Amino acid sequence: MNTIKNVPARVLSRRSVHGLEAEREQFDKNQAISISKAINAQEAPVKEKHARRIILGTHHEKGAFTFWSYAISLPLASSSILSWKFCHVLHKVLRDGHQNVLSDCQRYRSNIREIGDLWGHMHDRYGQLVTIYTKLLLYKISFHTKHPQFPPNLEVTDDVLEKAAGTDVNNIFQLTVEMFDYMDTELKVAETVIRQLNSAIAVSQMSAGQCKLAPLIQVIQDCSHLYHYTVKLMFKLHSCLPPDTLQGHRDRFHEQFHSLKNFFKRASDMLYFKRLIQIPRLPDNPPNFLRASALDEHVKPVVVMANETPEEEEPPQTESLIEINNAQPVEQPVVEDIFQQTFGPPNGLMIDDRDLQIENLKKEVEMLRAELEKIKLEAQKYIMQLKGQINTLEAEVEEQRKQKQKALVDNEQLRDELESLRKQKLDSEKKEGVLMEMEKKVQATEVRYNKLKEKHNELINVHAGLLRKNADTAKQLTVSQQNQEEVARIKEQLEFQMDQVKRESEIKLEDHTFQIEQLKSEVESKKEELVRLQQSLGNTEETASALSSKLAALEAEKDALQSLLTSKESELLSVKNVAQETESLFNQEQAKRVSEIHDLNEKLDKKTADEQKLYQKMLEDQFNIIQGTVREAENIIQDAVSKLDDPLHIRCTSSPGIV
Repeated sequence: MNTIKNVPARVLSRRSVHGLEAEREQFDKNQAISISKAINAQEAPVKEKHARRIILGTHHEKGAFTFWSYAISLPLASSSILSWKFCHVLHKVLRDGHQNVLSDCQRYRSNIREIGDLWGHMHDRYGQLVTIYTKLLLYKISFHTKHPQFPPNLEVTDDVLEKAAGTDVNNIFQLTVEMFDYMDTELKVAETVIRQLNSAIAVSQMSAGQCKLAPLIQVIQDCSHLYHYTVKLMFKLHSCLPPDTLQGHRDRFHEQFHSLKNFFKRASDMLYFKRLIQIPRLPDNPPNFLRASALDEHVKPVVVMANETPEEEEPPQTESLIEINNAQPVEQPVVEDIFQQTFGPPNGLMIDDRDLQIENLKKEVEMLRAELEKIKLEAQKYIMQLKGQINTLEAEVEEQRKQKQKALVDNEQLRDELESLRKQKLDSEKKEGVLMEMEKKVQATEVRYNKLKEKHNELINVHAGLLRKNADTAKQLTVSQQNQEEVARIKEQLEFQMDQVKRESEIKLEDHTFQIEQLKSEVESKKEELVRLQQSLGNTEETASALSSKLAALEAEKDALQSLLTSKESELLSVKNVAQETESLFNQEQAKRVSEIHDLNEKLDKKTADEQKLYQKMLEDQFNIIQGTVREAENIIQDAVSKLDDPLHIRCTSSPGIV
């Protein structure tokens, strides 16, 4: 027969079993909610509070069994963003989770590899990131499984590092190579993420950019430790092996050093990292491994995480850290209450269950109100951030509009300058036409001058012949002085004719071609007349006198023609000089105008291209502003809806006024 002493033990045992089952169900439910909120297809970074709950869950159950039971059921093959955030959460769980997480993840290496291979065949930007990230995770799991002295967060002391390296040079050499490979996989993820980001806009302040940048926090933490360990191992190797043998190690270290320094510098300039993590500064030059004393100059890079805000802290979550083995003392008051309800309290008083329920409901209502206030504050903070981003982008758009207006004004000025240059070009073409006409006139004058010169040479020849004949006639004059009256008459006639010839020659010089032909015909006629005179006058003195006078007239006519030819030559020379000067000035002016027109055409093309770029950039910025605003609004609404759908909010329907 059961006694009263046996009843509490049975009730306690039954209550403990039910309490453990309820706690396990609540734990699974909380983990499922945290995993679904942390790993979703929204292009936004994983929230720290959800990831922290998952990590605390691994410590609660001492492993990642629950995490993987829900993670493998996620549709990772349907969304590259979902796979990217899964890799991010897995990286955080490996680093900060329970030590048994590594062995649990080892069982699911094939699943991780399948996700990486799947997205490696897709032409998707997030898919490329997922492929590289899975390689990092697989190498991380393999390395820490092979070297259990190094925890997944890579935080060990120098003594542990010395112990892990040992005294065997081959082991140190191999461990250094594995550290190099580890660093390469980390830097590959960082370089790919930064290369995909658009540096022209503040991507670190937008959810899309933060979604890609968030995993780099864990990469920075890993790289800082790996850099310190490789420096230590390199100095240890140089103390054991000759420098020539380690030339390849030094080259690889220098390459990783510059890549890591560049990565840390670019990350330090991003606003997203400035409020979350303090990135260490590497020295300007890599350590000199050939000098053993340089090890004392080495400073271990330390990464400092920013303090978390009180809004993200949730005190009820700390209950998940309670060990299951210690649950009985916590449940003991409840068992005592059941025993008192069954057999009555020692003093005979009964505890009203409704009062306890009312108190519990009041506490839950207060808790929900506090959480709702937190949600409102977070929403207001997000709205303020979005408004700030919108104001910044609007200011940029306004600045671009001003630049576009300025470009339009410059374009109009360039068009006016081009129009004026076109007019100048037309004027220069007209001047060129005038110059060509002048050149034609100069050429015609040269032709006339050549003809006149030829006629002058003919006259000289004729004059020489006349002089020879004059010498013969002079001999005859000494013999005969007859017919003086006839000679005088002929002399007067010849003088009149020579005056007429002189007037005609002056007129003919104005029109060179006709004038020279006229002169030639007259010279021929005079030659014939002179022959007749020679035949008719024979031995008379009158004929000699007439011939002498005619020779003198011809000599005078020759002098006149010679002076006219000289004046024409000087005039032609001056015209040539003026034409050459005009042509040189025109060529210089034309070359100057052509260069100016070419420069203005280039400026106009450049202004047109800049205007098109500014207009395209303005359209892209407007589209990005609208798209970012819509995306952030959707995220806020979905986050609020998901929080309102939380079971804790649904329980708010109970009224605390029930008695």
